[in-house]
Amino acid sequence: MARASTKENKNIYFRYREQLGLTREEASETLGGLTADRIEKIENERSLPHPDEVLLMAEGYKAPQLCNYYCANECPIGQQYVPEIQVKDLSRIVLEMLAALNVAQKQQERLIEITADGEIQTNEIADFVEIQKTLERISITVETLQLWSEQMLASGAINRELYEKYMSK
Repeated sequence: MARASTKENKNIYFRYREQLGLTREEASETLGGLTADRIEKIENERSLPHPDEVLLMAEGYKAPQLCNYYCANECPIGQQYVPEIQVKDLSRIVLEMLAALNVAQKQQERLIEITADGEIQTNEIADFVEIQKTLERISITVETLQLWSEQMLASGAINRELYEKYMSK
């Protein structure tokens, strides 16, 4: 049996593999597309993972949040366009969603006023930016709910077959 690493500041890929109690060799077998040497390079940050490698780790480690982490922190395009999603419990996600939707409902009339003429006037910019921020909060909450669902599917807490049946309708 391999001994546990004493390395501090382990990266996210290292931590998820260790949480499963896998050696690099065992992880390589589980992932079926990464060698133990390649895993070691990624974990010790001598090489960034490729997107397909992140997908393998996310699936093999049952950690879909690795994909969001990669896109938000390591992919040059994603760093600019993908917010990092924080893992939260379902009740908190729902409460945040309802709060943001309530704010958006209050801003609805103002958005219509601002955009009705097809232009955003100087005196409308501040309100328009606040509305955009509210919409971004809604978008992030939707992504958080999606990540929560993916985690529940990966862990088996949600019946995948039934879930996919309803998603395909």
